[in-house]
Amino acid sequence: MGGLFLGIAPVFVLIALGYGLRKSDFLPDAAWRPIEKLSINILYPGFLIPAIWHADLAGDSAGPAGGAAVASVIVVAALALAAKPLIRLDGPAYTSVFQGVIRWNSFVFLPVVQAAFGPQGLAVAAVMIACIIPVTNIACVAVLARWGADQRGVSPLALLTAMLKNPILMACLIGLMLNFAGAPDFPVLSRILELIGGAALPLGLIVAGAGLSFAEVARRRITVGGVSVVKLLVMPFLMWGVCRLLGGDQLAQALAMLCGATPGAAASYMLARQMGGDAPLMAGVIALTTVGGAITMPLFLALFHLA
Repeated sequence: MGGLFLGIAPVFVLIALGYGLRKSDFLPDAAWRPIEKLSINILYPGFLIPAIWHADLAGDSAGPAGGAAVASVIVVAALALAAKPLIRLDGPAYTSVFQGVIRWNSFVFLPVVQAAFGPQGLAVAAVMIACIIPVTNIACVAVLARWGADQRGVSPLALLTAMLKNPILMACLIGLMLNFAGAPDFPVLSRILELIGGAALPLGLIVAGAGLSFAEVARRRITVGGVSVVKLLVMPFLMWGVCRLLGGDQLAQALAMLCGATPGAAASYMLARQMGGDAPLMAGVIALTTVGGAITMPLFLALFHLA
């Protein structure tokens, strides 16, 4: 267990480093947006394409793990929609609650998987991301289009266009196409992607830390705390249980549980800001789930290894 915690600890140290750099004004605020853009549009695709391209999709891990992630998100999203009349929040605030309970941060998920399970785990985790990104994006955009401030709905074409502009989704689709086609390895291309992808995880963690904001956590502690409990405590058991029902092996079950315990996604804040959601509330959820994830992710891994 000591080795497990030591392996995961650097992930959250880099998040803390990013937060410290932002708060200390080591870089001007204007510098963080281009760094984030570089991570999302270049570095992460460079990591995800070869990871999915060379993944074993026929094994007993990828299918059940991806299926569990998708099924769990759909279940929680459906429950959140059913509970809408009972949630005493305005429309924009509700959209942030909705995003908070179903979206998770791949910038945090992938490095923890790498530390705990190595390349084999990373390949399965990349497939999970490919499965879950379309589902979460469609659901969140639809909810924001319905309840976001000054929103009047979104057409299917506009939704499809937005999806196709998502660089992480496109990287996943390219990786899947190369995998299904049985494309041979190209040494020069693989080396280029390896160099690009090598920078993705550490820089992504620093960017995730730089984006944290705790201003709303104390002011709206009941709402932020409730969302965090669902995200960090309910979702891990749900994903693990569904994966087990789907016949997932030990690796698939561990990754499903880990995925469920992963903090909220920084992309949720940007989407809330763009589509009239409650961006400050979303920032608070991301901040608290990130701090809580530093506890829940190693805890759930330890419980799984002890079981």
